[in-house]
Amino acid sequence: MRPLTLHTPKPLLVAGGKPLIVWHLERLAAAGIDEVVINTAWLGDQFAPALGDGARWGLRLHFIHEGDVPLETGGGILNALPILGEAPFLVINGDVWTDVDLATLPRRPTGDAHLVLVDNPAQHPRGDFVLHADGRVSDDGDSARLTYAGVGVYRPAIINDWRAVIGETAGASATPPQFGLAPLLRHAMAQGRVTGQHHRGRWTDVGTPERLAQLDAELNA
Repeated sequence: MRPLTLHTPKPLLVAGGKPLIVWHLERLAAAGIDEVVINTAWLGDQFAPALGDGARWGLRLHFIHEGDVPLETGGGILNALPILGEAPFLVINGDVWTDVDLATLPRRPTGDAHLVLVDNPAQHPRGDFVLHADGRVSDDGDSARLTYAGVGVYRPAIINDWRAVIGETAGASATPPQFGLAPLLRHAMAQGRVTGQHHRGRWTDVGTPERLAQLDAELNA
């Protein structure tokens, strides 16, 4: 996303007249969620001044600065567990835009995770996971694969075995630990503990200046 992110963190880049993260906050509030944890890294000191305490959306915001090097999604969840507590929680990547109705997601998934999946974008044609007819999500199968949208509901149990699953990687030995979520998801999938739904509406992985410009044009149309 450079040069755009040289001075602005990706979730604060503007599309359709407001930062990407504000679209998320509005949808979270509309779904009845009132408390949000925001993990920050690069240029993280910009978030609190830009967003305030969340009162304008009826939210209470908690900011956790991970340091200059992001902890990735798995490490970020582990680091935020003292605030997240023991109840299931919703995770949204800060660099996507979607019109998914968050109220359609289960508040308590039957397993360890419930994922939103979308049709594969041009930049990721092979997809990530398979959504079966019974709602189960797996990493194998003959069906067409879909792409993880960066939106999901998780139980804290998804993190329980993180050290055994991740192994002795450089990130695992860091303080705080740094590791991705995908290995943990595949571990849970192997036990049949991940479900999902196919979102057929709008979704964009805002990974390049060109895709951001296209999204901005569409939202302003």
